[in-house]
Amino acid sequence: MAEEKKQEGCPSEGCAGCSHASTCTSQMKDFRKPANPYSAVRKVIGVISGKGGVGKSMVTASLARMMIEKGYTAGILDADITGPSIPKMYGIHEQALGNEEGMLPCVAKDGTKIMSVNLLLEKEDTPVIWRGPIIAGVVTQFWTDVMWGDVDYLFVDMPPGTGDVPLTVFQSLPVDGVVIVTSPQDLVSMIVKKAYHMAKDMDIPVLGIVENFSYLKCPDCGRKIEVFGKSRIGEIAKELDIPVLGRIPIDPKLTEAVDGEAFDQVKNVYLDDAAKVLEV
Repeated sequence: MAEEKKQEGCPSEGCAGCSHASTCTSQMKDFRKPANPYSAVRKVIGVISGKGGVGKSMVTASLARMMIEKGYTAGILDADITGPSIPKMYGIHEQALGNEEGMLPCVAKDGTKIMSVNLLLEKEDTPVIWRGPIIAGVVTQFWTDVMWGDVDYLFVDMPPGTGDVPLTVFQSLPVDGVVIVTSPQDLVSMIVKKAYHMAKDMDIPVLGIVENFSYLKCPDCGRKIEVFGKSRIGEIAKELDIPVLGRIPIDPKLTEAVDGEAFDQVKNVYLDDAAKVLEV
């Protein structure tokens, strides 16, 4: 049944019986899907970006790593169906198993629980050539059919943009908040605002913004070199009234961990402020 909300200025006591009920935007349906009965997820955090190539998966994995190090349990739902990268970052190459109750996520060496379409394919390099509705359905199944078990923080790594998958996640999962990932290029303002306004339109709290590829630290003198131009993250965050959760430089150690499939050993010190926000 549609959940009824009394819109500000509405003369009636609610939508029922109101002459404008059929057109009133305050009459909203709750499309959220129930989690698998064998799941106990306390917080769902979406990680989004307005464009690709900003290191969103790396930020997602870094946030999960931080919470693991703080003693919480964490999982990653890889919703980037056509470009999954999370399993390889953790060196996971086996296929996920399941039973009559649902699918079991694979578990990384640090305890992070992971579900990705790559864990369901016979070959990792098999392309996923599916249309939007099928992709959206798979993302929903990763919530309803996966037995996540006891998880304090489930991070959802979403594909770039504001299309089918982010919309499905925002509508189908009980998302507690999102983290926006961006990079310091000229288009950043417009791209960040697109992601921000989508979350706001869907009634999802924006926890803050992370800037990746923020600068390069000279190995000799320690000077910060802004390779992609001067950062505007501060002024954008101020305009949108959201906190900056971290500025991640071009760090060879992070790249080596990704390429070496050893992200379970990473300690991303650049996101300490993000952990404080997530714990609230």
